[in-house]
Amino acid sequence: MGVISFNTEGVAMPAIDAAAVRKWIERVASTYGRTVGEVNYIFCSDERILEVNREFLHHDYYTDHIGFDYSVDNILSGDLFLSLDTIRSNAEQLGEDYSRELHRVIIHGILHLVGLKDKTPEEEVLMRRAEDRALTLLCRNR
Repeated sequence: MGVISFNTEGVAMPAIDAAAVRKWIERVASTYGRTVGEVNYIFCSDERILEVNREFLHHDYYTDHIGFDYSVDNILSGDLFLSLDTIRSNAEQLGEDYSRELHRVIIHGILHLVGLKDKTPEEEVLMRRAEDRALTLLCRNR
C-alpha cells in the first residue's frame, strides 16, 4: 500500500474524508494497472499556485492544479498542487457542487499520473469521461 498525504500551504484543510479518498485513489489507480507509491497533495491558494507555475513551468497564470510526476514503471508517485481558490471559482462558474469539483481535481492529478492527457479536444473528452467514471466509484464507496 502506498502513502497518500494531504498537506496545506496557506489555506485551511478542505473537508474531505481522507481515508475514503485514499482508498478511492488506490482503486482508480488499480483500474489502470497501477499501484500508488508516494503521492503528496498540497492544497494551496491561487497566489501559491501562481508562484509554482512561474517558478517551475514558466507560466504566468492561475490554474486549479499542477502536478509533478515521479512515477516509475507502474508505481504512481508525485506532488500535486491544488488551488482551492480556483477550484471554488470553477465550481461556481460551472454551477457544480464545490466538494464534487474538489474531488474531480483530486482524481484529475492521478489520471495524469497514469498517463491521461488533456491538451487536445479529443484528450480532454477522454479525461472528462475518466473523471466521471472515477467520481462514480467514489460515490459507490460512500
